[in-house]
Amino acid sequence: MNTHAGNSDAPVAEGGQRRGGSTTGEVARRLGVAPTTVRTWDRRYGLGPDAHTDGRHRRWTAADVARLERMCALTATGLPPAEAARLARSEEAPTAAARPRGADVARRASAGRRSRAGSGLRLGDVRQECRGIARAALRLDAAVLDELLLAAIAEHGLVAAWTEVIVPTLQAVGRKWETSGEKYVEVEHFLSWHVAGALRRATPRTVEDRPGATTVLACVPGENHTLPLEVLSAALTERGVPVRMFGGALPVESLVAAVRRTGPAAVGLWAQSRTTASRPLAQHVAAMEWGVRGARRRPVVLTLGPGWVGQAVAGLARPAGLAEAVAALESSAYP
Repeated sequence: MNTHAGNSDAPVAEGGQRRGGSTTGEVARRLGVAPTTVRTWDRRYGLGPDAHTDGRHRRWTAADVARLERMCALTATGLPPAEAARLARSEEAPTAAARPRGADVARRASAGRRSRAGSGLRLGDVRQECRGIARAALRLDAAVLDELLLAAIAEHGLVAAWTEVIVPTLQAVGRKWETSGEKYVEVEHFLSWHVAGALRRATPRTVEDRPGATTVLACVPGENHTLPLEVLSAALTERGVPVRMFGGALPVESLVAAVRRTGPAAVGLWAQSRTTASRPLAQHVAAMEWGVRGARRRPVVLTLGPGWVGQAVAGLARPAGLAEAVAALESSAYP
């Protein structure tokens, strides 16, 4: 990791770390945790820097960071934080015969930290933030999870944070759920809830309606997976596009009524499953008209989500991802 800041000429030690040590923020980013977590571990468990430099800002050496990495690996195995901290502070590792099971698991997790991201989830080659988000989700740590999600959105923007950070973590949690006898359902629900909350906090402002510029977003009847639509709504709001979001499983009659009442520029229909995707419904919405005779208008209809794969509707767009959907809907609102 490159820790140079601007044109600083601070001496750099082997491995890229300044000889003065890393700041708490730099250490937190490297570990994939919130800075408040690093400070809490310091205050509560004595895992702070061994040496102090002059001034208010503390510096962490490579040895200090290695101790925190052991702490992360140990807590990821399920050890209570106090016990994990005791083991992380130990200068000498236990012998093989006396090594606690949790420490042995942590040793293996540390060896494969790149693929498992130190969280017990198979994340693969992903952004570093995924590691901290996954770890916070597994711990059901609401405060840290919120902080990390908001930080990822602030740093990368909604679209990139969703595509490169949130989706890989959600997919990893889903795989864990599927392969463990549904033992991690609460983790998936917990993470999804906090992602939705972070999206709302990141885009608190509702855009005022403008005639002919509104986008209607809804799940098709029988479909309750709303999170992808929520991020699409947030991304459009961020770009000044007025959105009317109707969420999960909107009945046909209600969808038709919403379209007639809003006269939208575009309608996005989400289907997670092929069993819920309905070509006749999409065609019906695309054929709806309103306005005065001679100047009738129809909405642009986008079929969104994996449920539409293999069920293409003639004349209707099916964006490949979030960025493409945002671009298509934005161009519909501002032709």
